[in-house]
Amino acid sequence: MLEFLSQGGYGGYIWSAYGMTLALLVIETLGLRRGQRAILARLQRLLRLRNAGDKQ
Repeated sequence: MLEFLSQGGYGGYIWSAYGMTLALLVIETLGLRRGQRAILARLQRLLRLRNAGDKQ
């Protein structure tokens, strides 16, 4: 198992690259979800304003 983790002496580089990739994918996913929520909230506000204008 230790041989697998050491990857022929390059384990630190290899596993840190995997870790950085995973971290960036998680950050990207969270950012996209946050943006989606912001867009949906903006659309809801616009619909409320439009419906309020139609009633007057």
